[in-house]
Amino acid sequence: MSEDWSAVAQAINERVRELGWRQRELAERSQVSQAIVREIQHNTVERRRSARTLEALSTTLGWHPQHLAAILEGTTPPSPDEPDDSGGRLWSRLDALEQRLTEITERLDEMRTDLSTVVQHVREKR
Repeated sequence: MSEDWSAVAQAINERVRELGWRQRELAERSQVSQAIVREIQHNTVERRRSARTLEALSTTLGWHPQHLAAILEGTTPPSPDEPDDSGGRLWSRLDALEQRLTEITERLDEMRTDLSTVVQHVREKR
């Protein structure tokens, strides 16, 4: 499914108008750089944005944290009082990272063992 950044821009622009804010105010309140807010609002640069950026903008605009992500994906945004599942996704990502770290640690241990064997072999040859 394609991403609809123009729908995201339209939603943000309508909400900013409702709130009577300027672009700079949205940027300051959401802690998102004004350049990024400008790019999103004017749909000038279509690129993958951090989920945190869309969450920060959604929350600042008084929406559910996943509101803009849903608009981007072309799905119905969750209502503001709906529970946020981002914690569940975070734990899932942390579990995956922990598993990967374990694999890396095991490989490093194997490399250290191999290196010790090589060093011992070189010392014996001297």
